[in-house]
Amino acid sequence: MKAVGKLMIIGGAVNKGSFTETEYDQNVEKNLNFFERGILRKIIDESRLKEDSVIEVITTASQIPQIVGPEYKKAFEFLGAKTVNILDIKNREQANSDAIVARANAADVVMFTGGDQLRLTSILGGTRFHEAILLKYQEQNFIYAGTSAGAAAASENMIYQGSSSEALLKGEIKTTQGLGFIENVIVDTHFVQRGRIGRLFQAVVNNPRTLGIGLGEDTGLYIHGERMTAIGSGLVILVDGRFIKDTNLTKVELGQPISIDNLTVHVMSQNDYFDLKTKDLTIVNSQYSPLPTNV
Repeated sequence: MKAVGKLMIIGGAVNKGSFTETEYDQNVEKNLNFFERGILRKIIDESRLKEDSVIEVITTASQIPQIVGPEYKKAFEFLGAKTVNILDIKNREQANSDAIVARANAADVVMFTGGDQLRLTSILGGTRFHEAILLKYQEQNFIYAGTSAGAAAASENMIYQGSSSEALLKGEIKTTQGLGFIENVIVDTHFVQRGRIGRLFQAVVNNPRTLGIGLGEDTGLYIHGERMTAIGSGLVILVDGRFIKDTNLTKVELGQPISIDNLTVHVMSQNDYFDLKTKDLTIVNSQYSPLPTNV
């Protein structure tokens, strides 16, 4: 069954303007490029009731929820959102409680902050809260939004550990089950800035059915139905392993370099879109189309 809901996955280090700066109001133009890029604005615009939607900011992944939560609350409120709550679920008992499930059921948007994605899956995975937001995503006009750890955990499988510099040595990345909002993809974040292309290559060669998604900072994907659209200021890297011709993956020992022949890589920027069914990329500002009618 196709999900009715929408995903917004963001690569991290979102430039939402620093509301902790005492001179924020005086320097508002300098601090607003994240709003102008439209990621937070798009979350509000795509939500069920727009500015009247109920937004829950989930800080479970973060070690500093008391700082991260209020930052996002102020950012959403600055854009006109009227009901923004902070939900810091610290353990599985809380995630299974009637009170937390009621808040999940009342939400139009859940926004998962950055931190450690393994905290998200180990604390929330399989709980009543997790089941509630999965069901809402499948059946209702509901948004799962996540940045950094929140983005990495959105897929069925996720990368939770692995060296960037040594990622194409066999066994150097670790994966586990994610929260399961999207199948047959794996997401890596802070992608360009931390040089994580090798991590994604290895994840894809391990199972070429999986589409690798690398999200740059202040960059994301809006996913609805079969279409993924790039949002934000940077790059999205897609790694498609369906046409791999050869690899030494099963022949080398752990810690040895991996060879891959014919791996397909796409690069997306703002407003480009990718069809998850056909695996076709459309570059919106293509230099080749549309061609002049008199050519």
